[in-house]
Amino acid sequence: MSEQTKTGFFQRLKQGLSKTTKEFTDKIDTLISGYGKIDEAFYDELEEILITADLGFDITMELIESLREKVKEVKTDDPHQVKVLLKELIINILSTGNRELQVEPPPAVVLVVGVNGVGKTTTIGKLAHYFKQQHKEVMLAAGDTFRAGAIDQLEVWGQRNQVPVIRHQEGSDPAAVIFDAIHSAKARNCEILICDTAGRLHNKKNLMNELGKIFRVVDREYPEARKEVLLVLDATTGQNALQQAKVFGEVAQLTGIVLTKLDGTAKGGIVLAITKSMGTPVKMIGVGEQLEDLQPFDPSSFAEALLGDTNETRIADDIKI
Repeated sequence: MSEQTKTGFFQRLKQGLSKTTKEFTDKIDTLISGYGKIDEAFYDELEEILITADLGFDITMELIESLREKVKEVKTDDPHQVKVLLKELIINILSTGNRELQVEPPPAVVLVVGVNGVGKTTTIGKLAHYFKQQHKEVMLAAGDTFRAGAIDQLEVWGQRNQVPVIRHQEGSDPAAVIFDAIHSAKARNCEILICDTAGRLHNKKNLMNELGKIFRVVDREYPEARKEVLLVLDATTGQNALQQAKVFGEVAQLTGIVLTKLDGTAKGGIVLAITKSMGTPVKMIGVGEQLEDLQPFDPSSFAEALLGDTNETRIADDIKI
């Protein structure tokens, strides 16, 4: 990726996180300016800020404890040093696992799961665009056969990206769609097959059976393909997204998370809560409506966009977090 592209990504990320940044950074800056030194009252107020940013209680307590240790280690009581220390702690949490999409060498299958309404089909369309920009041969499989309009919606994305879409009639067997798509992808030498799946969560047993059948078809018919199982979550639902992640983590071997609509929430801290709780890396994030607004997740850029510029408060470069 060129430096110009990286810069463009960061600017879109910064703009997309503006609601969270304003809520999060402004409160931290106000806190820092209101204290002459780090004391218990300072930690109490910081704790409240982190919880209201949707980090959740457990991860907030862990961050506060880690921050206490770092403050002692670097021997400072200056509140202005907190942001750089907090940034590095956040990066550590977000750097879990392999955040690269595992699609090389081809062929690859990307199975996309998630409840209805989180932007799953739109995410698939944007993923197709992302791979097309890398000159990959892409195919889509309309495996969400139960939601009214899902197949037609994916067809529109296929036309928009000029990629083929394998579809059956509404209400048909999702695993049969995936079966046909795999054989079509093989016949056309497609590099990446992206599969939509049903998003019904009201019955975990049905969901488990449905996804299990799809996974068995992929394993049996496409054993040579690299596999990604991506869970799409809506960041605006906050802690509810975390509950969805836990349920899908029980029924599917997730390899990564795609977090959408980060531009629509002031509680982007949910990224940390999900990463810490699930141990599953966030691989892509959506920070806007444009095709290019679905981008690879980079912990350093995210922390920088979240906390604002920490260069002014950066302490000695040899401090290791």
